[in-house]
Amino acid sequence: MTLSSPRRPRPLALTAAALALVASTASAHAEPPVQGLLNLSASATAEVPQDWMTLTLSVTRQGTDARVVQTQLKQAVDAALAEARKEARPGQVELQTAGFSIEPRYGQKGQLMGWDGSTQLMIQGRDMPAIAQLSGRISTMTIAGVEYSISREARQKAADELSSQAVARFRARAGDLAKDFGYAGYTVREVNVQTQEHGEPRPRFYAAAAPMAEAAKALPVEAGKGTVSVTVSGSVQMK
Repeated sequence: MTLSSPRRPRPLALTAAALALVASTASAHAEPPVQGLLNLSASATAEVPQDWMTLTLSVTRQGTDARVVQTQLKQAVDAALAEARKEARPGQVELQTAGFSIEPRYGQKGQLMGWDGSTQLMIQGRDMPAIAQLSGRISTMTIAGVEYSISREARQKAADELSSQAVARFRARAGDLAKDFGYAGYTVREVNVQTQEHGEPRPRFYAAAAPMAEAAKALPVEAGKGTVSVTVSGSVQMK
C-alpha cells in the first residue's frame, strides 16, 4: 500500500508575485484619464396655457346588502353617463369611470355592520365650458375635484420649439467655455434631452358633500398657465 505525501502549500512569495504581475498588467491596459472633458447643461422654458380640464365626480352609498349598494352605485353612474354622453367628443369632452369599490364595515366588536361603496366618473377635455355645464346637469354624483393641465399635444408642440432653443444654448455655452479654457473648439461626446412640465400652484376644488346645483356655482373655470422646460445636458470634448 502506497501512501501519498500531503500537498505542500504554495509559497506566499510566489502568490504575492503573481498578484503584482496581474496588477501591473491591468494598469498597463487601463485607459489614460481624459483631458479637456467638459460637462454642462442648458435649458429653455416657456409659459403655456393649461388647455386641459379634468372634472372628477364621485358617489358613495351605504347599506346592509352589498348587492343593493352595488346596484345603487351603478344606477347613479349610469344616469351620469347618460347625461355626459350627450356632450362627449374625442379630445373635447371625454369620459372615464374609475375606482369602483365595495368594502365591509365592521363594528367595535368585529361584527359586520354593513357595506360602503364608492365610484368615480372623470370628465376631461379641452371644452371647459361644456364640462362646467355638465357638472350642473348631473344630479346623481357630486364634485370631488377639478384639475387643470397642459394637453399632450400642446406640451409636445412647446417641447419641440424649446428643444431647438435649448440645443442652441448648449452649443453656444460649450463654445464659449472651450474658448475660455484656451481650446479652439469642441466635439459632442454624449447628450441627454429632458422635458418637464410644471403647473401653477392652484388648490384642488372639493365639494363632495355639497349638492351638484350648489357645487356648480363655485366651479372654477380659469385654468391659468403652466410651464414647459427642456434641459439639454451632456459632455463635450474640448480640442
